[in-house]
Formats: sequence, structure tokens, C-alpha cells
Amino acid sequence: MGDLALTSPAFDDGDRIPDRYGYEAENVNPPLSIENVPDDAESLALIVDDPDAVDAAGQVWTHWLVWNVPPDTTTIPEDWEAEDAAEGTNDFGEVGYGGPNPPDAEHRYRFKLFALETTLDLSSETDADDLAEAMDGHVVAATQLDGAYPA
Repeated sequence: MGDLALTSPAFDDGDRIPDRYGYEAENVNPPLSIENVPDDAESLALIVDDPDAVDAAGQVWTHWLVWNVPPDTTTIPEDWEAEDAAEGTNDFGEVGYGGPNPPDAEHRYRFKLFALETTLDLSSETDADDLAEAMDGHVVAATQLDGAYPA
């Protein structure tokens, strides 16, 4: 949707996410690069999840929720402190990033970036469903970066 692009200098789309970003390793977010944010974007939102967790956990597992990222942001550095943005509660029950931690086999992790034509007034207790509901009707562009992480 649109020309919005999300890449990482740490791994290519579809490739293996380096160990250091795992929940039981350094548990820091990988660096991300953002390009082609639409002019009408007021903010960016990022959802990182694991769709392969459904068999093991009974749900798509949310690893990171971030919103109200300034639209002129071009990089999210490794181990980012989201001081100019807001973070929600991941499925580990923590606010902020929770790295890959597959319980059974290699899983695919989706880094989904959304350009929004608004900012969102949400609390840190916000989960993935709350964020998706708040974004509904406000997405002007979206893109996705995928990575794999072994058990």
C-alpha cells in the first residue's frame, strides 16, 4: 500500500533475524530504516508480531507496539528508546520491545509499518487489538518486513 518502505541493516526481508535480538539474548530491537513516508502522514505506527505462534500459544503473538512515531523518522536505531513516540503492552505483559522467542520451531516475525493521517491518544496498556482498532480508517500507507528466528 503506497511506496512506504521498511528495511533493516541487520537482516534482509525473509532472512534470519540475528540472535542478539531474541528475547532470551540481548532483547533489543533491530535497527530499522524507513523510506517514502507519504506527505499526508501525521504519524507512523509499528506492530511486530509472530503469526506462527498460533499453534503454540493459541494466538498471533505481539512483540512490539509503537505509535505516534514522527513521520519524518528515517531510522529506528538498535535498542531504541521511544521518547518521541508511545509504546504499548506486548504479549509478554511488558511495555516495549520483546524479542523473538519461538517455543517449538523457527517462526516468522512481521515488522508491520503503517503511515497514519492522524496521531493516536492511547495508553501504555494498549494491546494489538486496541491499536488496530484505533488505526482503522486512518492508514494512508503500509509495508512489511519479515524475518525468521529459530527455536
